[in-house]
Amino acid sequence: MTEKIRIGIVGHGNLGRGVERAVAKNLDMVVSAIYTRRAPDTITPQDAQTPVYGMDALKGHQDQIDVLILCGGSKDDLPRQSPELAALFNIVDSFDTHARVPEHFASVDGPAKTGQRTALISAGWDPGMFS
Repeated sequence: MTEKIRIGIVGHGNLGRGVERAVAKNLDMVVSAIYTRRAPDTITPQDAQTPVYGMDALKGHQDQIDVLILCGGSKDDLPRQSPELAALFNIVDSFDTHARVPEHFASVDGPAKTGQRTALISAGWDPGMFS
């Protein structure tokens, strides 16, 4: 049996729930945990076996996650979370403030290189009204 890619999801709003559903459709992936700023017991994962943790638990779970998908907002969450977490995890984010992508890249690239991690930024932009 092939080992599955262990996905951690940061944030469980619309995007996080969508990522959870998408991962469930891929036989080579599994959601290993969901991380939230909300009270973990208020989150209902699609798979009842998926553990939900507060954000403070994340750094202690490096050995349980292959790829961390950041599902926060581009205005406040991703500019802070992506550089911090790219030093510890392989990450994917959806930063979509188009004019600030070069700045975001610069802030994430250094920590990812230092941590010998891969950071895929600005993936899966929502076309939205202004794109």
